[in-house]
Amino acid sequence: MPLLPSRGSKLYSWLSLFTSFGTLLCCALPSLFIVLGMGATLVSFLGAFPQLIWLSERKEWLFGLSFIMLALTFGIKKYSQSQVCPIDQKDNCETTKSWSDKVFWGAVIINLFGVIITFVVPKLMYGME
Repeated sequence: MPLLPSRGSKLYSWLSLFTSFGTLLCCALPSLFIVLGMGATLVSFLGAFPQLIWLSERKEWLFGLSFIMLALTFGIKKYSQSQVCPIDQKDNCETTKSWSDKVFWGAVIINLFGVIITFVVPKLMYGME
């Protein structure tokens, strides 16, 4: 079963990326619009996507789920990296591992950006809790 960890790593990497994009869309972008004084843009954005209000109200849970997914992905990636690729599919396996790394670290960067914009910047600028 040497391909299972690689497939699992790829799946969890993509799930981490999507949950990170979810945190970016629900919380980081609206917070950034407010910080930059673009309230009208935020109202238009929420008018087009009213579901984001529900996600924004539960941003702590969303970020928590996103970090859990990233932690799971990191563990599976570490396990996957220690597995040897099969000889007959070595190129595909190495390509998958390489893309998995890029997707994972992209998701980490997006999530950290979301945390900074959503939780840190408002406290620094407005002293909000």
